[in-house]
Amino acid sequence: MALNLMSPAEIKTISFFDTSKSNFNLLHSLKLPSHVSCGVGIKRKKGNGKFGKRVECVAKTPPPAWPGSAVAESIQRTWDGPKPISILGSTGSIGTQTLDIVAENPDKFRVVALAAGSNVALLADQVKTFRPKLVAIRHESLVDELKEALSGLEDKPEIIPGEQGTIEVARHPDAVTVVTGIVGCAGLKPTVAAIEAGKDIALANKETLIAGSPFVLPLAHKHKVKILPADSEHSAIFQCIQGLPQGALRRIILTASGGAFRDLAVEKLKDVQVADALKHPNWSMGKKITVDSATLFNKGLEVIEAHYLFGAEYDDIEIVIHPQSIVHSMIETQDSSVLAQLGWPDMRLPILYTMSWPERIHCSEVTWPRLDLCKLGSLTFRAPDKVKYPSMDLAYAAGRAGGTMTGVLSAANEKAVELFIDERIGYLDIFKIVELTCEKHQEEVVTAPTLEEIVHYDLWARDYAARLQASMGLSPALV
Repeated sequence: MALNLMSPAEIKTISFFDTSKSNFNLLHSLKLPSHVSCGVGIKRKKGNGKFGKRVECVAKTPPPAWPGSAVAESIQRTWDGPKPISILGSTGSIGTQTLDIVAENPDKFRVVALAAGSNVALLADQVKTFRPKLVAIRHESLVDELKEALSGLEDKPEIIPGEQGTIEVARHPDAVTVVTGIVGCAGLKPTVAAIEAGKDIALANKETLIAGSPFVLPLAHKHKVKILPADSEHSAIFQCIQGLPQGALRRIILTASGGAFRDLAVEKLKDVQVADALKHPNWSMGKKITVDSATLFNKGLEVIEAHYLFGAEYDDIEIVIHPQSIVHSMIETQDSSVLAQLGWPDMRLPILYTMSWPERIHCSEVTWPRLDLCKLGSLTFRAPDKVKYPSMDLAYAAGRAGGTMTGVLSAANEKAVELFIDERIGYLDIFKIVELTCEKHQEEVVTAPTLEEIVHYDLWARDYAARLQASMGLSPALV
């Protein structure tokens, strides 16, 4: 039976941090003097023995991937023929759309390595079509099945199972760009391996920035690696800042569809069911991202990504509801001009741009329909309701805290959504579970974490979120 931890009125009480733009201060939330800026020892919850050495008091913002501007440097072409790419998560949505692009542009791109999960049949078809040199599959138990499926292939690829195989795909010596489509923190280590090998990153894995930015961004700068956003909103911003002078960016405006409940009265949210949350008004997507769209957690996480990608302060990143999903995002420049990127809601375009940047590749009107504004008629915008979408305040607060807090927010949300989809908690409980997990993490937030600490607190947040039901004395532990 689903729990109902919050009423609509109680949504207003979420306050694990002071989310006021002008008054928010991590030090105040930790009850430390505002002048403190050094590392302070705080007893941590028992972990795996590697953690508990430090909690730093002031969030250190890592260098952004694109500090308000994107200027194409003179690129030294280091390959012959089509651009060689590796794909992490080749059988997922991002991976299959990337391969569609490669199939349509064989003169522009070629695949040198693929990493997939457990869909052996689809992976085998991909190998037969694109002939990669290296293939990784998640489970070693599936290697024989994959070999059998490829038995008739003349030039067979090398097959490496498990995480090590994915890492080898990410740092394949022939690859110039790596498309990272693996979901969750499982994509972090392969992405780090690709960066250390000097590969540009076509980024479709949210955790790389939401959880990993304090570690990943300095590493990318060290190795002179480009991180190119493959989701529609950040691609839109990236396209708008092309050639922008330094210091010209004033504000980022992220657009949101509003999800399944954008036109539903707040008072009715306590009664919504999983099936209701999965009825997206615009698209058919996976369950998790569809629920995230309903709660607007997807947009809250994108605010954090925008901060890390483009260096904008949280005060200068806004969310607007745009039901038509045609304007993918906007920027405002210092002189008050607003630049926007428009297009049909199609993930292939931002993926293509990460692969081709700084070039623009001609696309067929048959497979890539052109936008007709006259047929659309009108585009509308409205401010999001913070009572309906408390995820926004939670995300801004976690973003301002920085460090491991953003990864904890993302992981807690992922677990809460899983519990909701399994009908073990109610819709409104998602917000409360995320809030309580972040509130608990204030005791041990690390602002300049190592990769191991990032992964550790991702796992901790999922476990803590899953056990909140028992800790509140409401029913047996969620496991």
